[in-house]
Amino acid sequence: MTMENGFIHTTFNDRDETPEIAESIKIEVKNLDLFYGDKQALNSINMDVYTKKITALIGPSGCGKSTFLRCINRMNDLVPSCRVEGFVGIDGHDVYDKNIDVVAVRKRVGMVFQQPNPFPKSIYENIAYAPLMHDIVKKGKECDELVERALKGANLWEEVKDKLKDPGTALSGGQQQRLCIARAIAVEPDVILMDEPTSALDPISTEKIENLMLDLKKNYTIVIVTHNMQQAARIADYTAFFHMGNLIEYSDAKTLFVNPKEKKTEDYITGRFG
Repeated sequence: MTMENGFIHTTFNDRDETPEIAESIKIEVKNLDLFYGDKQALNSINMDVYTKKITALIGPSGCGKSTFLRCINRMNDLVPSCRVEGFVGIDGHDVYDKNIDVVAVRKRVGMVFQQPNPFPKSIYENIAYAPLMHDIVKKGKECDELVERALKGANLWEEVKDKLKDPGTALSGGQQQRLCIARAIAVEPDVILMDEPTSALDPISTEKIENLMLDLKKNYTIVIVTHNMQQAARIADYTAFFHMGNLIEYSDAKTLFVNPKEKKTEDYITGRFG
């Protein structure tokens, strides 16, 4: 484990050789409030996200799920009117501390968006760009091996290994999303955030992405926003239900879907609203 710009970097070996951290807290959120100008969008959110688990965020549109997700890697900083108060810690380090390098935060916390967004570059360059920019690898064999490793990690290598010079945008929608996942894991993050990663995909591609997430959690902590409650029930270890900027209920997924404690949660998952 090393410190980079005030931010903990846990290597693959650290993760694989320390199984006891599997149940530890990776992300700690305390009294998180978020404002867009005078409008409050998140209200005193408190929750722990666990290492090497899939945590699903569910709730109706506009309830704060994606806003909360973007707090974890400080993407809300890009919104001029946004103000964040409270504590968001990764490995105990406050990502909003004034001494933290935001670039280092985003390097450690990968992001996959709703719509696949490959760069207008080759498949190879999509994967190699960030690792080369961050001096993770050098051009040549070292970079070639990283590209292959990332594509294998995203279960895409066998489909693209003979066309690495082709544009990433030429792939199918499901392949493009897996390319974006490969791009995210190429910089060896600790956490992967996914904002509705399968909503634009067909059922077959969705199943591939879900199986990929289940495989990726062996090495990564995953937080996913989804409107698909069946998807959350299939893949999530923990599920958080948001409503109107509030965290209504958060527990292991089985408990939340089978025996929710809050009536509002029950009403949502049984289709009475949302």
